[in-house]
Amino acid sequence: MSSVIRQTDNPVALQPNKTINLKGEVCPYTFVKSKLALEEMLVGEVLEVIVDHEPAVENVPRSLRNEGQKVLAVEKLNNTDWRLVIKKEKD
Repeated sequence: MSSVIRQTDNPVALQPNKTINLKGEVCPYTFVKSKLALEEMLVGEVLEVIVDHEPAVENVPRSLRNEGQKVLAVEKLNNTDWRLVIKKEKD
């Protein structure tokens, strides 16, 4: 897994509207909890998700894109943790 940041906007400039820490959670719970958090948010708001389950780094962004949301960034924070930044594009 590469630590390269994939981004479509500048996530550093964005203040997330909500942050959820899913460290210790595994797939599919990482996706389910991310999706539930987005459901409580307004279109245009930004969700930051912290995960430490490496498969979630690929699965959560892919699944949320399939749901019509926009993945702004996937960043490796350290040896165990990743930051996913998601913009809610649709209800």
